[in-house]
Amino acid sequence: MLVGPPSARADNAAQAPIGGIEESVDIDLLLSRMTLDEKIGQLVQRMGGRSKSLNSRLGPDELDRVRRGEVGSYLHVAGAEPLRELQRVAVEESRLGIPLLFSMDVVHGYRTIFPVPLAMAASWDPDAARQHARIAAREASAAGLHWTFAPMVDVARDPRWGRIVEGAGEDPYLGSRMAAAQVHGFQGDSLAAPDTIMAGTKHFGAYGAAEGGRDYAGADLGERALQETYLPPFHAAVEAGTASFMTAFNALNGVPTTGNEALLRTMLREDWGWQGLLLSDWRAVEELQAHGVAESRQDAAALAMRAGVDMDMVSDIYADDLRAAIEADPALLPLLDGAVRRILTVKRDMGLFADPYAYHDAGREASVMLSGSHRQAARKVAQQSIVLLQNDADVLPLARNAGRIALIGALADDALSQLGSWRAQGQEGDVVTLRAALEAAHADVIYTTGVDTRSDDTSGIVAAVTAAEAADVIVVALGEDYDWSGEARSRSSLELPGRQSELFEALAATGKPLVVVLMGGRPLAIPEIAEKADAVLMTWLLGIEAGPAIVSTLFGENNPGGKLPASFPRTTGQVPVNYDHLPSGRPADPDLSRDTARYMDQPITPLYAFGHGKSYTDFAYGPLRLDNARMPADGGSATVSLDVTNAGDRAGDEVVQLYVRDPVASVSRPVMQLRGFQRVSLAPGETRRVSFTLRADQFALWSAGGDWIVEPGVIEIMVGSASDDIRTRGEVVIEGSAPGSIAPAAIATTTRAQ
Repeated sequence: MLVGPPSARADNAAQAPIGGIEESVDIDLLLSRMTLDEKIGQLVQRMGGRSKSLNSRLGPDELDRVRRGEVGSYLHVAGAEPLRELQRVAVEESRLGIPLLFSMDVVHGYRTIFPVPLAMAASWDPDAARQHARIAAREASAAGLHWTFAPMVDVARDPRWGRIVEGAGEDPYLGSRMAAAQVHGFQGDSLAAPDTIMAGTKHFGAYGAAEGGRDYAGADLGERALQETYLPPFHAAVEAGTASFMTAFNALNGVPTTGNEALLRTMLREDWGWQGLLLSDWRAVEELQAHGVAESRQDAAALAMRAGVDMDMVSDIYADDLRAAIEADPALLPLLDGAVRRILTVKRDMGLFADPYAYHDAGREASVMLSGSHRQAARKVAQQSIVLLQNDADVLPLARNAGRIALIGALADDALSQLGSWRAQGQEGDVVTLRAALEAAHADVIYTTGVDTRSDDTSGIVAAVTAAEAADVIVVALGEDYDWSGEARSRSSLELPGRQSELFEALAATGKPLVVVLMGGRPLAIPEIAEKADAVLMTWLLGIEAGPAIVSTLFGENNPGGKLPASFPRTTGQVPVNYDHLPSGRPADPDLSRDTARYMDQPITPLYAFGHGKSYTDFAYGPLRLDNARMPADGGSATVSLDVTNAGDRAGDEVVQLYVRDPVASVSRPVMQLRGFQRVSLAPGETRRVSFTLRADQFALWSAGGDWIVEPGVIEIMVGSASDDIRTRGEVVIEGSAPGSIAPAAIATTTRAQ
């Protein structure tokens, strides 16, 4: 059925708009009817506004572009009604009536803002990540959006990099599980459902390995590190069905990702078999000139097209210069057709040809935003994301009759920071701060700011000490505000910014019980806090329900069960300090008279290790059991099981973590690698059996020959509460050798708790 304005429907078939054709739309036929300029137009993504002024650029000139078929997508737009009108122009007033794609960075919530992604990774609960994405999709789709640029799945091992806040931390296996969960949450069971949106997994390549932790800087990596550490979360997203990817800004081994044909077209499309929509990052096609690999805009267009980039985000290189590139090299024309076909396929799969207005229901938009059930879910995930770093002498939880509480720190009353650096349509007024929640929950609270995270003004320390001395317990909020982390927010130092260390020292000197609520978007180097604080809660940036989640944890209504997704260094100079490092021929020894792989001035261990997190209760681990002590390399499997008991008097969650090691192989293997985890809720005295079923190809390595191989030999199995807290061990023998399938960290271990 042809859909369009009456004048268009009256025209002959060759000129009639075909927007609105049902799901069986013939994409090849549509392609055959498109002019070269209309094909190029599908590859163009333009700004409809700015992130703080959505839709502000959608004036008459922009609408004329849409009528001429010169745009395929818009970002920085939102709203069911305004986008309905924009879509109407596309499908009813353009020659071919092809619908537009509307997009936004919906990273950890649309209006209902959840914890930042690094915090959600601290929950070690993929279902929490899936639920967040499902709610974000429900709200974003109601606002007319089809597409988000999330999840960000870059493995980040240098916390100086500001964008560590957007991902799942340092581990490829944890990152893979969180990546797959979010793809499923955003996209649901069907992209055609009007309450789902397309996932835009980013940033393909090794963006998180930027030199010195400096955003946009290049990465130099060996092939094994790339395949085993940085690419698995992307492969997991492919397995989960991500409809789109975004390229990284930076260069990998000297080749900018946006122009890297070997990485994008050969590996991603041909080797991995992924055929979705590949988008550049913001002006990244244009930046191929600054990288020094394209002499002109025309060269940049040709380079990106050869690499496999389907859509150009906002630089207008494709819009203005791709035609000339094709005229100079007609071999680009079939590549253009392939890109257009993939874009049209996504629009068909989303149901936009069948009903281009399915995402534009103003009534649904009004009803779903910030609903009670959404806020409740945000609070639960916030509670799950809190990590108890230490709790000396069981200062926490606080008693309800704790007396006067001195609440100190600018961050305790900073609503804006809890929204994080990507806040979509989250509003400061939606946030319940720590101060507001604590004052509502406890009758005797005295609050003072102390010092700001961005000021050298120490005048508030005197008032803070006065308040502390008049209180029975001190709760001080320290860390980083939202603008210390995020894109282009790299830091050279991981110490507390501003004069917060001086504030802390002054409070510690009072001798009062001292609880630190540490906020921010990255691991910090806080040895002085670890030494002098009685308790430390890492609360990250928790979203709109931050205050209630923190207060319920302070008073024990929520027993913290989060675990660190990234190691905390002792000093900035210690980074990177990831847990799965390679062994050394001279292992670290504290004896300085021996020449070993250690520092002269610091222990080599992190301050808080990957997977670390305490509880208000204790968990006991039983012996490890294996159903198969030997497994064939080709298709073999083994199930590891153990009993975990809550040995304390409070209900709580434990994250049971399984690590493996290949002690003798053709290449040196990491000292341990995460290959399974399960978050388990246990009542006091309750025991549950946790099992992990491991496949032989999860022990594969990237060989010197450049492929995955499972080698024969012993595999050590380690299960515990953290990477530095292994409770039980075993081993399994791999018999024979076999080719591997995909990156082992991308393969989900089957887990069960009963």
